[in-house]
Amino acid sequence: MALFIEDDAPVIVQGITGHQGMVHTARMLKAGTNIVGGVNARKAGLDVTYPAARNGEDATIHVFASCAEAKAATGAVASVVFVPPRFAKDAVVEAIEAGIKLIVVITEGIPVSDSAYFVELALRNGVRIVGPNCPGLVTFASSEQTHGVNLGIIPDGIVKRGPLGLVSKSGTLTYQLMGELSDIGFTACLGAGGDPIVGTTLVEALQAFEADENTKAVMMIGEIGGNAEQDAAQWASEHMTKPVVAYIAGFTAPEGKQMGHAGAIVSGGKGTAQDKKEALEAVGIKVGRTPAQAADFMRKAIAAIQ
Repeated sequence: MALFIEDDAPVIVQGITGHQGMVHTARMLKAGTNIVGGVNARKAGLDVTYPAARNGEDATIHVFASCAEAKAATGAVASVVFVPPRFAKDAVVEAIEAGIKLIVVITEGIPVSDSAYFVELALRNGVRIVGPNCPGLVTFASSEQTHGVNLGIIPDGIVKRGPLGLVSKSGTLTYQLMGELSDIGFTACLGAGGDPIVGTTLVEALQAFEADENTKAVMMIGEIGGNAEQDAAQWASEHMTKPVVAYIAGFTAPEGKQMGHAGAIVSGGKGTAQDKKEALEAVGIKVGRTPAQAADFMRKAIAAIQ
């Protein structure tokens, strides 16, 4: 089983001709992602060539006028969205209506009302959204004959395939914990995003990793603000059979001040790192005070089940 997407699945990129779209499409191609098209109505018909991007060979990606056109021509099942905030809602809605089943929304700064609209629309249509304001999703190939997928901005080559799953509300900490645990490896790494409303919650990520027979333990990275970690703790206590280790960012964050992400704010004494740590530890989930300590807890957890 793969996390929300199969090996070698066909992928399109919305906003492929913008700077971020161009840079990260080249990187995703080099990581082995099967990118089959791009979408930009103003650049429809353009062919974009990425030198030595696909197994050392040049990759030419056609730009379509719409997601519906791209899906009809390529059979794409996933889209990565690199579209400016004011246009992101329309881009995601277009992908949902075209029948794209996995949409990874990298864009930061999307109004909460826009996110609420397209997340609800996705739920009604059986579409999985990752993000917004996230680093994306990486899955590692299940065999030497296939390629995994790298959807978003997570650097490739940090780690190999292994028994760990990772879900994170923070982009930078995703990369750090991947590096800290590179000696063990991962089945998949999912950046849930740090906005108040996201398409895939920590609980949903835990559900997916629990169902994945290849994932043996899960690293969860949280941060101040909201109650997603407390919800995850409650669900894990009732349903999770695999070890979970956590790291929470923001122990020194002042109350009432937004720290980085739109959702990272402590209000009324709620949503503090200490609150989250206590909720997780109350159900037996070890919480590292530093990324290195969290990684050490994970190594011990893996060693205990091997």
